[in-house]
Amino acid sequence: MIQLKSIHHIAVICTDYPVSRRFYTQVLGLTLQQEIYRAERDSYKADLALNGQYIIELFSFPNVPARLSFPEAAGLRHLAFEVEDVAAARQELINQNVEVQEIRVDEHTGKRFCFFSDPDGLPLELYER
Repeated sequence: MIQLKSIHHIAVICTDYPVSRRFYTQVLGLTLQQEIYRAERDSYKADLALNGQYIIELFSFPNVPARLSFPEAAGLRHLAFEVEDVAAARQELINQNVEVQEIRVDEHTGKRFCFFSDPDGLPLELYER
């Protein structure tokens, strides 16, 4: 059996790099660690960190196909971020004009959570610690 240590990163391909870069850094508060433009591919790659830990690789490519997200398509369902207070984090997103679903309660853990989407419709979740 392979001995996995941790998740190294999650790759996200966006359709509008400046919009997604702003969303992930200014709305969600991730830190830009490195940014590379690859002229031969007309593509950006940004390494984004949360609390100093590299977690998201943000790519742009020209003419990417749309990804089916709703209803419940096969593949990665969503990316969840842990927060101390879901209601406060939800309000911060609303204050930045991000549409956020109502807060729900996980019937198995009793924890609060809610869903929202990145600029390309990638489902994201806030989950209370």
